[in-house]
Amino acid sequence: MHPDNATDSPTLSPTSNASDSPTTNPTGSAGSGATGSATRPEQVDYEAEHVDYEVVDEHIAVITLNRPQAANAQNPKVLRELDEAWQAADADAEVRVIILRSTGKHFSAGHDMSGTESDVPRPAWTPDSGYDWETRHYLHYAKTWRDIPKPSIAAVQGKCIAGGLMLCWPCDLIVAADNAEFSDPVLHMGIGGVEYHGHTWELGARKAKELLFTGGPVTAAEALGLGMVNRVVPLDDLYPATLELARRIARQDPFALRMAKRAVNHTLDVQGFSTAVDSVFDMHHLAHARAALRNNGTPSLAGLTSMKNRGRSS
Repeated sequence: MHPDNATDSPTLSPTSNASDSPTTNPTGSAGSGATGSATRPEQVDYEAEHVDYEVVDEHIAVITLNRPQAANAQNPKVLRELDEAWQAADADAEVRVIILRSTGKHFSAGHDMSGTESDVPRPAWTPDSGYDWETRHYLHYAKTWRDIPKPSIAAVQGKCIAGGLMLCWPCDLIVAADNAEFSDPVLHMGIGGVEYHGHTWELGARKAKELLFTGGPVTAAEALGLGMVNRVVPLDDLYPATLELARRIARQDPFALRMAKRAVNHTLDVQGFSTAVDSVFDMHHLAHARAALRNNGTPSLAGLTSMKNRGRSS
């Protein structure tokens, strides 16, 4: 989305309690994190404000987006911290599987453009600077995480809106809580979808069009039927179920896992996935440029209220 003082998602309540937060430990009992007896924090030189990183069971890296007070909206600092965690998991030769999850009621409310709590400078918006910044950050991060050779699993609860899709779609597998909803309502802002166009591949052409045309959500059950998610589980079981799947995968030969992932991703690329993502990113910025022409040189936020209202009613 664009670097203005707004979020790309409907306003969500970031508060949660123990029953709606996937904060369980690897044994499945209640807890405040993923710490288990086999953690190896001393091997990871990693500090962050909004993202937690640890390795459990020797071979499973757990990346936790921990900004529930903002419904896990992603500002530039959050994105940088997420990328650092992904790179830490990739660099650790003992890590075989990566889990991406978040705390709180919602998986992610999308991109946070408020400009708060971020030490990552952003240039004043122009068509040139906006295209360059979003290429280097939004698009680059999503494509990089997709191409990390180790299997990855996203655990999704609550709302996953717009930029939130750019966190879970690059993962190889998705486990969804039964209350999960996936949406991309940015058409209400005059833009045909978020920067990473996985829609057609994840949902199929007709359902992708419905999602984009209406801005409405796809439920966890619908996503399972469409093949966008692998499993739907009760909310309280989200992290234990995801961890159990990761353990099953981690028992496999790491090189064979790498080749299996490469085979599937390469097949998608032969079919046009990466080319389509790059091309649709350009269309995304055509919409930004159009908005700038209509609004005295700045991207339009005229549809922001409509988009937020849509999210509240969905």
